[in-house]
Amino acid sequence: MRTVPIHTDYITLGQFLKLTDCIDSGGQAKPFLQETAIQVNGEAENRRGRKLVDGDLVQVDGFGEFRIARQG
Repeated sequence: MRTVPIHTDYITLGQFLKLTDCIDSGGQAKPFLQETAIQVNGEAENRRGRKLVDGDLVQVDGFGEFRIARQG
């Protein structure tokens, strides 16, 4: 499991996908979310605007598990 540090209260799922190199650009988020199984805290998620906060566990099919960790 990889830890993804954030320096704000939250990060959107679309931003998260770019930050973790699951996608190369924000424009790829919508089709990626339609084609790829993603779970946030064990529940299926496909909204690129979903807010991820400290402690959230994100599983991306084919990319692995990530934990959101607020820094500072």
